[in-house]
Amino acid sequence: MPTTPSEHTPGSLPAEFSFIGRHFRPLAGVGALDLQDDAAIIAPPPGRELVLSADAMVEGVHFLPDDPPATIGRKLLRCNLSDLAAMDARPLGYLLTVSRPPGLSDAWFAAFCAGLAEDQQTYAIRLLGGDTTSTRGPLVLSLTIIGHVAPGAALRRSGARPGDEIWVTGTIGDGALGLQARLGTYDDPTGFYAERYQLPRPRTGLSLGSIASAGMDISDGLVQDLGHIARASGVGIEIEASRVPRTDPVPETLELCLTGGDDYELLLAVPPGNAASLLAECHAAGVPVTCIGCCTAADAGVSVVGADGAPLTFARAGWSHLLD
Repeated sequence: MPTTPSEHTPGSLPAEFSFIGRHFRPLAGVGALDLQDDAAIIAPPPGRELVLSADAMVEGVHFLPDDPPATIGRKLLRCNLSDLAAMDARPLGYLLTVSRPPGLSDAWFAAFCAGLAEDQQTYAIRLLGGDTTSTRGPLVLSLTIIGHVAPGAALRRSGARPGDEIWVTGTIGDGALGLQARLGTYDDPTGFYAERYQLPRPRTGLSLGSIASAGMDISDGLVQDLGHIARASGVGIEIEASRVPRTDPVPETLELCLTGGDDYELLLAVPPGNAASLLAECHAAGVPVTCIGCCTAADAGVSVVGADGAPLTFARAGWSHLLD
């Protein structure tokens, strides 16, 4: 876990390496070489291909400054695990980069790493290495996850075909409502929605590669992510708003739930003949799954229709990672 240079007394451990030893070495797994070398050494299980994904989280953009540090670490890991689940891959290990601003205490990082340790146990994954550095800006965290999948079996966005059904796991919109709850603009007396925002539930453990024709996780808003599958596959997609599973079904929250993001549920295109297999797989894993629409003729875009069959329009389709 190389770091930026710092001054230290000859013979003593540089401050950043002491920091790594206190907080991150206990998280390290096989292949990490005790975080004392320039890189990790890993191999996928025999007959499997590597799958890699990276996500960054920036304070004030992807999490709030007063979010508990344990949930920040867990959300960072879970968002990346969701990317693996979307491609029907299994986790192998991860790399972590921390750009640390002045003022964050050892206690903050102890709680952050305790959250990571808890989810490492839950999801059977260990730290392999990474980087630490200082910044004058906000806290920036980046995680690169490494997984494995059978050769040629990764579930991609480009396999949907006209006639395929569109399915989603879980409920849509809880994370977006949770952010509003944390900002004080949505009533959340039990804290349910805030927890859903802070701790997404990656749908790991499902075997969907032989069931779905296309898939991705819903991170930037259901409508926007439907558009990604439609473009990659060259199909149109039509969904019925009334069929989208929502914890809060009131009309006033519909647009936010369909476009707000932070769901980290799976979005799947499934041939009609595979619906029973999908239901059986999800039932065995205790994962709710709902059909919300279908794929239509090529190049028709994404259409959301209301209960009366009329098309619905929204101010935006979803979250943008780049500021204008």
